[in-house]
Amino acid sequence: MTINIHEQKILILDFGSQYTQLIARRVREAGVYCEIHHYSMTEADFRAFSPRGVIFSGSPESANLALSPRAPAYILHSSLPILGICYGMQTMAEQLGGKVEGSSRSEFGHAKVEIIGSNPLLYALEHASTEAGRTLQNVWMSHGDKVTKMPDGFRVIAATESAPIAAMADESRRMYGLQFHPEVTHTAAGQEILNRFVHEICGCERLWTPANIVTDAIATIRRQVGSDKVLLGLSGGVDSSVVAALLHKAIGAQLTCVFVDNGLLRLHEGDQVMATFAQNMGVKVIRADAENLFLGKLSGISDPEAKRKIIGNVFIEIFDAQAGKLGKVPWLAQGTIYPDVIESAQSKYGNAHVIKSHHNVGGLPEHMKMGLVEPLRELFKDEVRRIGVELGLPYDMVYRHPFPGPGLGVRILGEVKKEYCEVLRQADAIFLEELRRADWYHKVSQAFVVFLPVKSVGVVGDARRYAWVLALRAVETIDFMTARWAHLPYELLERVSNRIINEIPSVSRVSYDISSKPPATIEWE
Repeated sequence: MTINIHEQKILILDFGSQYTQLIARRVREAGVYCEIHHYSMTEADFRAFSPRGVIFSGSPESANLALSPRAPAYILHSSLPILGICYGMQTMAEQLGGKVEGSSRSEFGHAKVEIIGSNPLLYALEHASTEAGRTLQNVWMSHGDKVTKMPDGFRVIAATESAPIAAMADESRRMYGLQFHPEVTHTAAGQEILNRFVHEICGCERLWTPANIVTDAIATIRRQVGSDKVLLGLSGGVDSSVVAALLHKAIGAQLTCVFVDNGLLRLHEGDQVMATFAQNMGVKVIRADAENLFLGKLSGISDPEAKRKIIGNVFIEIFDAQAGKLGKVPWLAQGTIYPDVIESAQSKYGNAHVIKSHHNVGGLPEHMKMGLVEPLRELFKDEVRRIGVELGLPYDMVYRHPFPGPGLGVRILGEVKKEYCEVLRQADAIFLEELRRADWYHKVSQAFVVFLPVKSVGVVGDARRYAWVLALRAVETIDFMTARWAHLPYELLERVSNRIINEIPSVSRVSYDISSKPPATIEWE
């Protein structure tokens, strides 16, 4: 009997919080499918979606203002379990007859909440500590307003000194509100709290597992393409590699992969990709050498959005040409994942601002002739990796650092030139080699070098060197939606810098990027 992994699901109502995507990721870690929809979703869409429970996200807004976002009344009165987080709790309180006021003492960061009484959501959690007879939990707060009066039927289930109503519950209606954020890792028992909500309170089973996702994806691919041929743009990165494995398992010889060597790859990457897939996995791979075409199109272009769109268009041109040689190929497969869609503001769920368009989402031309096959489109990076392991892909391939689709094109600030690519390739290889040697490669989530189009004076061998400046970038993250700059040892950074300057004569200075995401993005462009 086929399992429907989308049947038991949670709706996440988005009020504009920076943490909304983390809520979704945590719910999926609990083994439950979920989707994010804007708080203004229609009742018809809500009924059609048919969730087992609803989570209200946070928001930068104030719930006690007349024009603040509001949860639809039909959801509040749907008899479904509801969990309101931060603003989600506040708007629930206001809309059901409670009161929210600005706090004279805001809470941002770590806090200890006292768990009060017994309830299905917070009672007897792991990581609890006791102090003067009180049961405490370490949580993450981020709020300026607070609930000062609960609606009828609710009781306090957690408190802090500055927020006496830090969590509330109406167990008869299965409605819960948390002023703190269980979705962030700083809340010690956060995952357990969300597990309890989706499993015990909403009654969802753990169906969203790597094995079930693979089975579902294969069935979906077969339904979508039938007996048609499919062309996959293969980069050799984690995402396209997992798509290749899924498609190969689903449709076998109907799949042809095209690896485009665009001149924007890392050192020896083209040869490595061909060896991995064509020789070791038995996948049909065509190599298209297109360095001159890409660099020619990018000549004189400095704007990062323009570069991404140009690269996306040229990729499609090459795929169209290769498809023509193969006969009728109506489908193009890609390794698009959920963060790509979110950052390109193409998500059907929300109204995010465009941060940067991705070449395989926002950069695709409207006149493209081929239909898209994107089996990873709603998956986070960590989910993609787990699926890769489930499919039996090599560890080093699955846990390789991500590499952007536009390649070095967005790691060279400003205009892209062959000379810059060669410098960047060599420097990047040195950085990654030293990270592996120091056993730091798998301790960071992504590491690379950025080429800055400026020159700086240096002294090498008692001689003046006026040469290029490079920046090292390394981050730690779980979901790539937020990231912290990696605190690499000074000795390692010094060794990398010395090697780059000594081995690449056209470089005079190396810096280290200590920006986290947000406010910065992981890639510089």
